[in-house]
Amino acid sequence: MITLLIMCGKEAVIMRERKIKMTPADVQNFVNEASKCDFDIDISYNHYTVDAKSIIGVMGLDFRSILTLQYAGYNDEFESYVSGLAIA
Repeated sequence: MITLLIMCGKEAVIMRERKIKMTPADVQNFVNEASKCDFDIDISYNHYTVDAKSIIGVMGLDFRSILTLQYAGYNDEFESYVSGLAIA
């Protein structure tokens, strides 16, 4: 996991970035877990980025690729779930 500290005016925002690998069969559970979070979560590969809470958007990803999650919040259940998808 990569953690970045970004300054937005006088506030500091902690951005987390995780590399994951998943299959089309994982999408519904992934979107359900992401939807429980009260912060935005983006998932991307190359230059294609979608809202991780959108099942249609996530289904459009290339699951042969390593995917990148970016978010600025914390949820224990989400972190636990994503740890199971994380790559070394």
